[in-house]
Amino acid sequence: MENLDLLKRLCETPGVPGREERVRALIEREVASLFDSIETDAMGSLICRRSPRAGKKRKLAKGAGSPTRVMLLCHMDEIGFYVTAIDKNGFLWMNPAGGFDTRNLFSRRVTVVTDSGDLHGVMNPGGRPIHISSPKDRERVPEVKEFFVDTGLDAKDVHKKVKVGDYVVMNEPALEMGAKFVSKALDNRVACWLGIEAVRKLEASGSGHACEVVVAFTTQEEVGLRGAKTASHAVAPHIGIGIDVTLACDTPGVPDEESVTKHGKGFGLHIKDSSFISDHRLVADIERVAKKHRIAYQRTILAAGGQDGAAAQQAAAGARAVGITVGTRYIHTVTEMIDKKDLYAARDVLAAYLGSVD
Repeated sequence: MENLDLLKRLCETPGVPGREERVRALIEREVASLFDSIETDAMGSLICRRSPRAGKKRKLAKGAGSPTRVMLLCHMDEIGFYVTAIDKNGFLWMNPAGGFDTRNLFSRRVTVVTDSGDLHGVMNPGGRPIHISSPKDRERVPEVKEFFVDTGLDAKDVHKKVKVGDYVVMNEPALEMGAKFVSKALDNRVACWLGIEAVRKLEASGSGHACEVVVAFTTQEEVGLRGAKTASHAVAPHIGIGIDVTLACDTPGVPDEESVTKHGKGFGLHIKDSSFISDHRLVADIERVAKKHRIAYQRTILAAGGQDGAAAQQAAAGARAVGITVGTRYIHTVTEMIDKKDLYAARDVLAAYLGSVD
């Protein structure tokens, strides 16, 4: 059983940078039996610790020194918006929390999350619709600040229910499509799923592990790796593994050499991006584990962008760090798409690697 229902629930739960509490609550319920301690830090990140375990093929030496501390970093936030103003007609105006390509924002259904409950809404840019616009109007791509949300409610009701600081996320159901899984927020609920399911697989194997496993479900990655920075300072890992999506541009219109990853070819063994360069020894270690267990993988370099592995690498005195990624088509849209084989490969290599660390 691959537990894709968990991934669906993770993706469909709203949580923008700074407002990840619903995602955190879902994860807390899922991991209660997997870890020895679970705590929420001041930034809202969920820090889950699991001590070394003896297993069928592993005995833990008495009086041994402190175990190697391996930290998996999985950010909980998705890109979205904060409400910045409510005009006299009840339309909501917003400020982005994360990066958007506005070409993907036209005519979107959204959820407005308020203290009194969730509201349905639709997002569009201001301006003339196609029937009364000029050819020049239709050539222009609006800026993010030109998009507004219409809840369909009377203005007085909007002012009663919504306030500045409430947040907005895309509203689209997760779908399985053959070998693919499609949803908004796969960036980075994929990592949240992997942080849970890799440890679940490690436990189910009964093989034990000599390392201390710390899984940090972090906040505010989409606005600067903020939660990962504070969590990494507190945990002080020896090894940090940033878990995230990466580009899969194996689609029409993109040269083959720019694809980054290709669907169905395995997990991404992340070498480099704008935020950090993986430790070459860890890259080799994970490559050995993947080959030993016949887990498909592909080496990846991302020309721009960053991920939580950078925060672990640079925290306090520093740590060795590497990235494990899942190639994703159409990132930062409501049609983010992964290949399920790549997802399972990432889970399997994480579980196998954690079981191999001395």
